[in-house]
Amino acid sequence: MKKYLITDPVYYSSNPQTFSKKLSNIIKEKNPDFICLRDKNTDSYEELAISLKNIVRDKIKTFLHTDFKLAKKLDFYGIHLPSNRLEDIQKAKDLDLKVIVSTHTLEEAKKAERLGADFITYSPIFFTPNKGEPKGLEKLKEINDKININCFALGGICEDEQVQLCKKTGVYGFASIRYFV
Repeated sequence: MKKYLITDPVYYSSNPQTFSKKLSNIIKEKNPDFICLRDKNTDSYEELAISLKNIVRDKIKTFLHTDFKLAKKLDFYGIHLPSNRLEDIQKAKDLDLKVIVSTHTLEEAKKAERLGADFITYSPIFFTPNKGEPKGLEKLKEINDKININCFALGGICEDEQVQLCKKTGVYGFASIRYFV
């Protein structure tokens, strides 16, 4: 089961030096397969992105959150788009970037697939603060069974037990912020 680490400045900091140190330690401990740099408020996003690239040295598939031009410039593997940015899938694909799209319904998942996304996240599976009612494992399995692209379970995954429950649904992997910290 693939592990997708999503950063958050609450846990990693927006300071490039602090970010690098924390992320390096977490990578050693948790060994993620994918990492997304997600920091919506920093003025140092490019510097953080460069720090991430320097840490992983192409050993982990790296994604930027929404900034497909910077992802191309810095030779990232891809981008992660929110569900309200589906129109950017083709722009990213034109730059030879892989695309992960956040989805919350079967309709969004199917549309992301139709528009050429390579992966989706489906969320929230478990309770996550400020993210609405959890979708649950049954709905996750239903979505995963009805799409033909790789699906990451996302939302409220903080414990190994939750990872194992997601694995039983047949999804490609899981994505999380808090599991990794």
